[in-house]
Amino acid sequence: MQLEVIILAAGQGSRMRSHLPKVLHSLAGRPLLQHVLDTAKALEPVAIHVVVGHGAQQLKEALASEPVSWVEQEQQLGTGHAVLQALPRIAEGSTVLVLYGDVPLINVATLQTLVAQAAEVPALLTVNLANPAGYGRIMRDGSGALVGVVEHKDANADQLLLSEVNSGVMAAPVSILQRFLPAVGNDNQQAEYYLPEVLSLAVAAGMSVKTSMADDEWEVMGVNDQLQLSQLERELQQRRARSLLLAGVRLADPARIDVRGKLECGRDVFIDINCVFIGDVVLGDDVQVGPNCVLRDVTVGNGTEIQAMSHLQQAKIGNDCAVGPYARLRPDTVLADRARVGNFVETKKANIGIGSKVNHLSYIGDCEIGASANIGAGTITCNYDGVNKHQTRIGDDAFVGSNATLVAPVEVANRGFVAAGSTITSHVAEGELAVGRGKQRNIQGWKRPGKPPTSKD
Repeated sequence: MQLEVIILAAGQGSRMRSHLPKVLHSLAGRPLLQHVLDTAKALEPVAIHVVVGHGAQQLKEALASEPVSWVEQEQQLGTGHAVLQALPRIAEGSTVLVLYGDVPLINVATLQTLVAQAAEVPALLTVNLANPAGYGRIMRDGSGALVGVVEHKDANADQLLLSEVNSGVMAAPVSILQRFLPAVGNDNQQAEYYLPEVLSLAVAAGMSVKTSMADDEWEVMGVNDQLQLSQLERELQQRRARSLLLAGVRLADPARIDVRGKLECGRDVFIDINCVFIGDVVLGDDVQVGPNCVLRDVTVGNGTEIQAMSHLQQAKIGNDCAVGPYARLRPDTVLADRARVGNFVETKKANIGIGSKVNHLSYIGDCEIGASANIGAGTITCNYDGVNKHQTRIGDDAFVGSNATLVAPVEVANRGFVAAGSTITSHVAEGELAVGRGKQRNIQGWKRPGKPPTSKD
């Protein structure tokens, strides 16, 4: 069986009250449509067709790297009309799966079951809802066979009492869609061409329609407004927190963690409250992440502690390191084993060697630091001359005193020593002491300024 997927993503999403197309709104750091595409790709179809309308150019630009076929729906006349626009792209003999760009949490296994039922007849995914308002109701005959779907706005009082609803997700041989979709009418309150009408037409033609049921309503919940988007965000984050806990990760509070990408953890990892993980993050064994930290595309080695309020981006941290609190590690920062970067330190394109320390209030940019070096509080590498960036090199066992200013390009060789308060503009050779500060003068007889006496009445 050859599978092709059609994803409907043409709607404006006016209830989002945003200039951004609805399916580009972010869920766990990624567009809604990206979640659906990832699920579709996991089914290994031969082709994915995305039907677009409102904001089509934005969608194409945002997902330009995705191997999909873009199909324009110039007028949004309903789901049946949308699928009809994509049918000419579908190869003969294919099974077609229809998904929605604003329904992001559906499970791959659920879709696999649905597709397996649709080799010869249509198959519909349904779900039981405690509150089915707004959804099309599933109508069955006395034997339990599906006879049709009635939209909420067209349902009568008895039909509105039904709790089994149409998820909108269906699969069918392309031949059936080609046969029945052109016959779908728009005689309803919305004057739209509804895709589920295909099922009623198939039943009327003597065909059976198979159904399978989603495990829970979150799988088929769509996004129509910001409230629903926030509800899906919390559900997805809770799912990810549960997965981490079951994998052995200790979370201070599972309700206060956000994973906006992929988080891979070793053994005995502890994550405190309000931490955000973005992109691809890998935490080794025995890693501790303090509260209110943000890690984006970071690898952290075994036994390392990331202390509170630290922000790490595109950095690589070795084993047994200490970072923070209040540290900012910008892209291309590399910490070798046992390195320390402390409070209110910012680094960028910095390689900090084994056992070296940058503990306080420093900026280290475009810098190579050897092993066992000590960088004092308030040290700054002046790497930018207004046009170009320049490199600073600090050797093994070097000592840079507090409030030193290293004007790049400059080098402090192995065991070089920079006196506190120095401005260094030329190379410091191995074992040398560099003092680059004005000579101190003590002025005798100096009188401290004072305020004039206040007159009294």
